[in-house]
Amino acid sequence: MRAKVQKLGKGVAIYGAGDAALALVSFLLLPVYVKGGYLTEGDYGALALLLALETFSKVLCRFGLDGAFMRFYHGEAAADRRRLASTIFWFLIASNIVVLGAALAWSSTIAAALFDLPGYLPALRLMLLNTLLSGVVFLPFHAMRLEDRATTYATLTFVRSVATIGLRIGLVIGAGLGVAGLYAADLIVTAVLLPALLPWMRPLVGFTFSREDLRRALRFGLPRVPHGLAQQVLDGGNKLLLSAYVPQARLGVYQNGTTLGGAIKFFTAAFETAWAPFYYATARQPDAREVFRKMTTYGVAMLALLVAGTVAVARDVVLLVLSPDYLEAVPVVPFIALGMGAQGVYLLTSIGLNLTSRTEFYPLATAIAAGVGLASGVVLMPTLGPAGAAIAFCLSFATQATAAFVFAQRVYPMQYETGRILRVVTAAGLAALLARTLIPDVPPLLGLLTRGTLTVLVFAAVLWMTGFLRQSERAVLVEIERRWRTRARVPDAAEP
Repeated sequence: MRAKVQKLGKGVAIYGAGDAALALVSFLLLPVYVKGGYLTEGDYGALALLLALETFSKVLCRFGLDGAFMRFYHGEAAADRRRLASTIFWFLIASNIVVLGAALAWSSTIAAALFDLPGYLPALRLMLLNTLLSGVVFLPFHAMRLEDRATTYATLTFVRSVATIGLRIGLVIGAGLGVAGLYAADLIVTAVLLPALLPWMRPLVGFTFSREDLRRALRFGLPRVPHGLAQQVLDGGNKLLLSAYVPQARLGVYQNGTTLGGAIKFFTAAFETAWAPFYYATARQPDAREVFRKMTTYGVAMLALLVAGTVAVARDVVLLVLSPDYLEAVPVVPFIALGMGAQGVYLLTSIGLNLTSRTEFYPLATAIAAGVGLASGVVLMPTLGPAGAAIAFCLSFATQATAAFVFAQRVYPMQYETGRILRVVTAAGLAALLARTLIPDVPPLLGLLTRGTLTVLVFAAVLWMTGFLRQSERAVLVEIERRWRTRARVPDAAEP
């Protein structure tokens, strides 16, 4: 079991390195953009709408075939893999030219309907072009993950992230291109990345096409499209709906609140990338359910700690990263963090639907969640504004996690460690509460450090006192502490 935990942990660290670097630096650039005046509240409102449209476009234009490629890759002979990848590649190229070409032709009309403020048509067109060019990039990256070529994957994603960051700094800060500069950087990196990926594309893609492979892939993938679209309603649709009730500038406040509250995605995005190859490989082993049971407990513990920390420091991080003009984002941050935690639970507990190919339950669970999110948004947003949108976001992801859990239990029953998970949630809630109430208002940086530290200490102490850690787990922690003390020990002057 320890070896499996280490393998998954290594995968999370390696797979998440590149994307986490981009997300982290983008997060750190937020105060530069805001306090330097390079991006206004209206710009961030436009960015929220563009991100929503981009995610919808990516889901629609992939037809669920990215998931199908990962599902059928294992167990196929090399020639069959090449035929499958080639079929998906040529189908997506043809369909994306039609769909995104039409969107580009109507981009002026789309921009007029989407934005309250003028000047964002170039950014919209750049986003559509980048979506068109990047539509098949997932093929080599998925193959690297499935073949356990984590180092190659991480190197490429890290280089892509560094290039994107550098170009964004140059185009937004140096050239003053605003939101268009963000998307111009993405497009330039994609244009360079595609030929750079040719060595990894050649073994996968050839001049071959199979209708049978396409039918099989679409049978698996198409049920995931409504799920994917409904999934984007939970976040992107939430922003589109809020734009109907508040000006674009207040939408920008909400966008930055979701960025701060969604910092937990540094972990969940890396975990999701490593999790799918791990559970597909583990499912063939006799102890699979026991492994998934343990991993769920550890995953929930990490999620709970991250959410508790984010809730505890919400006000401090808004004042430190943004400015007092963004105080309306303070109540947004905790609810976004809770929603992201629920999404992490969803990733952990819904794997049975993939393992049994019962993907028809995905759109049903997500549609229920989207309905809850939109209904609660209609009720809450007119009066609560961004805070109402954040509450609706949280409710929708909690609903999705609950529904997917129920469906997954029907087709792939699992006995989870309910008692230990409840202790984790209790410890996290108590830690966040004490950190927010015991420490008075202090300068933001000091508040961030003290509240964050207290959250971790209380969380760990409660778990220790309630017997969360079993004997084998305590032994591991004691050994880690022993090694740390040994390495940190400085000899006295009298010692030889």
